[in-house]
Amino acid sequence: MGLCDGRIVIVTGAGRGIGREHALMLAHEGAKVVVNDVGANTDGSGGDLSPAQQVVAEIEGFGGEAVANGDSVSSWEGAQRLINTAIDTFGDLHGLVNNAGILRDRVLINMTEEEWDGVIDVHLKGTFATSRWAAAYWREQTKAGKTVDARIINTTSVSGIYGNPGQTNYGAAKAGIAAFTIIAAMELSRYGVTVNAIGPVALTRMTEGLGPAPETEEEREMRSPRWIAPIITWLASSESKDVTGRVFEASGQMLAIAEGWHRGPRVAPVDDPKELGPVVAELLAKARPNAGMDGEDGTWPQPRRA
Repeated sequence: MGLCDGRIVIVTGAGRGIGREHALMLAHEGAKVVVNDVGANTDGSGGDLSPAQQVVAEIEGFGGEAVANGDSVSSWEGAQRLINTAIDTFGDLHGLVNNAGILRDRVLINMTEEEWDGVIDVHLKGTFATSRWAAAYWREQTKAGKTVDARIINTTSVSGIYGNPGQTNYGAAKAGIAAFTIIAAMELSRYGVTVNAIGPVALTRMTEGLGPAPETEEEREMRSPRWIAPIITWLASSESKDVTGRVFEASGQMLAIAEGWHRGPRVAPVDDPKELGPVVAELLAKARPNAGMDGEDGTWPQPRRA
């Protein structure tokens, strides 16, 4: 018996890297998988369905069931076709893993409108578009009297929730996805849908240029994308039905829950701006510093790292 026997799950960006590991483990645990990937380069250019088809072939090779889909998640109509692929092929939908992404890193002062829009479209709009069509399907199922036990699992990043220089576009999209996750969890619980997110850290095509290469086999293994798949697979299963609105961090070093914004030190309101200097200084002295990329209190900002 697999953890996800009978579950039908879409994984976006599943042709390579982290998404590929998600798709393979879900299939090993009994899920029928829609392997979505446009086959683009890391900056979003180009397209090739063969990576998705290769993952499907791997799944079928060990007796699993999968189908390839090449629609772009940033397309409204493409996102709808993707959701329909699962329903038309396998007869239902139980999980959506929003993993697709691109990078167009640039410091703010040099960033172009195209570099901003491209990253926001794939990450943030892509998460919204697929989730919206999936949620509409599950709402109709609920209205028809069917019991829904469904999952949306989004992909945020430590670059978004903690911050990373050179990634205002990517970080803003990923921080938006974390907020989207929390709010969508509130809205969709009435339909039997949970919504969670993961912030993965792994060595893939998208991250290999963001920091020093691993020097040992042990370091390479700790940064393998395979460490992200277990929490995704568990969240996609029926076992996770009581967990929603949370952001997990996952890597070969840890599994953690990222705690969101909380109100810190406070004082009574001040109506004279000339009196605010010492008041703000006192608040800052009592407040925790912003976390660095390691998620811990410390010197901020920290140097860029993978």
